[in-house]
Amino acid sequence: MTDRNQGELKIKLGHGSGGKQSQELYQEVFLPAFGNRFLDEAHDGAILTMGNSKIAFSTDTFTVNPLFFPGGNIGDLAVNGTVNDVAMCGADPQYLSAGFILEEGFPLDQLGAIVNSMKKAADKAGVMLVTGDTKVVENGSADGIFINTSGVGLVREGVNISPTRATAGDVIIINGNIADHGTAVMTKREGLEFESSVVTDCAALNRMIGAILDTGVDIHVLRDPTRGGLGATINEITVSAGVGIELFEERIPLDDQVKSLSSILGLDPLYIANEGKVLVFVPEQDAVRVLEVMKGFQEGVKSSIIGNVVSKHPGKVVMETVIGTKRIVDMPSGEQLPRIC
Repeated sequence: MTDRNQGELKIKLGHGSGGKQSQELYQEVFLPAFGNRFLDEAHDGAILTMGNSKIAFSTDTFTVNPLFFPGGNIGDLAVNGTVNDVAMCGADPQYLSAGFILEEGFPLDQLGAIVNSMKKAADKAGVMLVTGDTKVVENGSADGIFINTSGVGLVREGVNISPTRATAGDVIIINGNIADHGTAVMTKREGLEFESSVVTDCAALNRMIGAILDTGVDIHVLRDPTRGGLGATINEITVSAGVGIELFEERIPLDDQVKSLSSILGLDPLYIANEGKVLVFVPEQDAVRVLEVMKGFQEGVKSSIIGNVVSKHPGKVVMETVIGTKRIVDMPSGEQLPRIC
């Protein structure tokens, strides 16, 4: 799992990638200590019963570098990321918490800008930030600011969304271009922002997801392909559900500039993080209806059916390329872009 250095096991950046090393860390360290039926689900959040209600609960920590990037910053990223994780459970997000770790010397004007962007994002998503905490650490200990957000929401009655429910015969829909967020962050980090018009796709998707659920269609899986991108997320679902997945490269929405920049930077867009995308697994007979609803939202105008769930090659993702060949889409083993979300 980890590298040995003078007899010690140590954490690597890849353990935060959302790929194989992240899974190893989860399976070998956290699951043995905390394993339970909620964690075993490997969902974007936990679905809990409290009284007569079901709630979704999720938490996430944001350490993006740089803090400000084209189209957003760590603040709206933190709010939208947690809103989306709650929504992926089939819940209507309602309340958030926020924990701030601030480095001594961090500029107050930057903190104010981040907090204001969080407020705007929360208002747009229709959620309230109701509790939080602040800690200050010595200069050099936190790279400016780290933010943890947690969220809760009510799960809709009759909704049963889980990565284990991916079923042969399902089609897979995504709501737009992949890899915009990671590319936007990386161009800023590498000083390429003046040559690029790519901006983050960071957005709250709860209103669009709510409209999908309003149709009454039996949605099987909702997942946002953040860390590790589309490739990592699809692989996680194949393992959870014990099914195979077939993707069609020509149907996966990808901005031409993102494609070019990825090539320049030596990156594969399939494994670049997104922050405003959702994968919807739905029975084939309901796909057109769901697609129409998604295209009615700004966040879903480029929605596309990109693949199918199959019973063959369980646990594997196979993609038909634009030239007609097929290749395996593996779980990423390392960290393409550290500190991206």
